[in-house]
Amino acid sequence: MPVVSLPGQDWITEVGPVSGLELVAWEMDGAPPRAEEIRFVVPPYMGAAARIPALAQAPRVEVVQLLSAGYDDVLSQLPPGVRLANAAGVHDASTAELAVALTLASLRGFPEFVAAQADRRWLPLQLRPALADKRVLVVGYGSVGRAIAVRLTPFEVTLTAVASRPRDGDDLVPTVHGVEDLPELLPRHDVVIVIVPLLPATTGLVDREFLAAMPDGSLLVNVARGAVVDTGALVDETSSGRLRAALDVTDPEPLPADHPLWDSPGVLITPHVGGASSAFRPRAVRLLREQLAAYALGEPLRNIVHEG
Repeated sequence: MPVVSLPGQDWITEVGPVSGLELVAWEMDGAPPRAEEIRFVVPPYMGAAARIPALAQAPRVEVVQLLSAGYDDVLSQLPPGVRLANAAGVHDASTAELAVALTLASLRGFPEFVAAQADRRWLPLQLRPALADKRVLVVGYGSVGRAIAVRLTPFEVTLTAVASRPRDGDDLVPTVHGVEDLPELLPRHDVVIVIVPLLPATTGLVDREFLAAMPDGSLLVNVARGAVVDTGALVDETSSGRLRAALDVTDPEPLPADHPLWDSPGVLITPHVGGASSAFRPRAVRLLREQLAAYALGEPLRNIVHEG
């Protein structure tokens, strides 16, 4: 019977028995149980990349199922012949919630309110930007991008979507533009939310030219990966006060204490917590049940990002 490792007994309990498979606990921080029999490995959610070298102790592994959507830091360490699946869909709700929260918090001035509360200061009333009536550009219209669009729709915004290639729209956007349309689209939007995977084509996508095309006073929200944005260019645009930014990810990460982004006016930073909410666990368990059932039956797996 093929053996599957899950990152702890609690995961085995929640996922439950899977007909045709034996589940064992392995957090990939020591010798694996049943090393010669393990065929399917689920690394821990946090720090998965650092534990991938432990697969050398389980030479017959066929599939690695991540609990994260991002996988760029895993690929280079994956043994030959091992298929890799990510957790696309698992983090959609959490990440979309944070994208909307960052947008609202930045527009409505929440960082100022929090700082004033710490000083016990009552700020004078002033008119602040609303999300309502904003023109919002979602760059990266996959499952998370669409989840963001779903949550933005009730806020009475005008939505535009961009993906790597143009395609027909859906019930939320009339069309999905290709990335080549960005120079034309950027000047016409008040908020730009970036949720693209980190690939060679997207590394540095938000460069000086991209930022320069955004209108004065507009907001960049990055819930993708830090390296998608040229940090130096962003510091220049935000330190001058021309643009604002709300960032769940940075480059470098963690952001050093002396980094100028901390002091840039109009910049809101959260420490890469997009997927870390109570919504993660039930969706991850559901995905694992589906994947393991398919694997046991020899059926195609979802979310394969590397065929080995």
